[in-house]
Amino acid sequence: MQKRKLGNSSFEVSALGLGCMGMNFSYKPFPEKQDSINLLRAAVVRGVTFFDTAEVYGPFTNEELVGEALEPYRGQVAIATKFGFDINADGSRGPKGLDSSPERIRMVAEASLKRLRVDAIDLFYQHRVDPNVPIEDVAGAVKELIQQGKVRHFGMSEAGAKTIRRAHAVQPVTALQSEYSLWWRKPEQEIIPTLEELGIGLVPYSPLGKGFLTGKMDASTTFDATDIRSSIPRFSPEARKANLALVDLLGGIAKARNATAAQIALAWLLAQKPWIVPIPGTTKLHRLEENIGAAAIELSAGDLAEIENAAAKIHVEGARYPENLEAMTGR
Repeated sequence: MQKRKLGNSSFEVSALGLGCMGMNFSYKPFPEKQDSINLLRAAVVRGVTFFDTAEVYGPFTNEELVGEALEPYRGQVAIATKFGFDINADGSRGPKGLDSSPERIRMVAEASLKRLRVDAIDLFYQHRVDPNVPIEDVAGAVKELIQQGKVRHFGMSEAGAKTIRRAHAVQPVTALQSEYSLWWRKPEQEIIPTLEELGIGLVPYSPLGKGFLTGKMDASTTFDATDIRSSIPRFSPEARKANLALVDLLGGIAKARNATAAQIALAWLLAQKPWIVPIPGTTKLHRLEENIGAAAIELSAGDLAEIENAAAKIHVEGARYPENLEAMTGR
């Protein structure tokens, strides 16, 4: 697989990464642990070198899974993980909700190193901006970890442009992880121009719209009560019915290219900027291979114009998150 550098940094990874959250968090039913280990190792064999996890996924168990699966490939792959939530030692949520205090950051780094079975965390993201901790203090704490050799690169997730600038002035930000896809294009307004100016890479999560852009669901699809999509307005039956127009657009272009709707959605993202590295998640080998196939699809200027013109006429229905979660983004 082709490789890309995240922004102006020396951090080079496969053009497509693998989001590992769904292997044991948010999207039930979960596969057996060994099946997930096999999938992670299959991804490496197929050229994926960038893997995404977080302390809060589980909590803790996703990092442990990724650490065990990728230990044989230490030095050959890059693992990104995240800090920023108030989590007790037993995995229960603490009263603060968010906690990016320097003491907490240092504690999370030490614990994540052990769970991931690595000597240094390749990319350490602030999962969500903590309004109670100055971003300069957060960046400063990560800077110290980088100086100590425990972290290689600093990242942020769902941060606003002004916050990114303030953090970047203290410790250069290598990558921003935020939702970005054909059905969530808000980052184009302010975030992407800011990243381009500062030389920061973009790692889109949910690049397939939490599965919707694959074309494998419709208004009749049901979700387990523990599935995060069951609480998202954009996944209400009415919204899904309205939003199928976007899937139809992708499907039409995919048919002409002998590809799938998911591959076109990912190829579109890859075509936006050379420093964008999407991290689609999956628990199935055939989906992994399908996603990887997107890296070989080069959309022409005509293809991109066709998508742009058609997408401009489609209004995506429903908020992307419930209000309490949306309030944590864009700070």
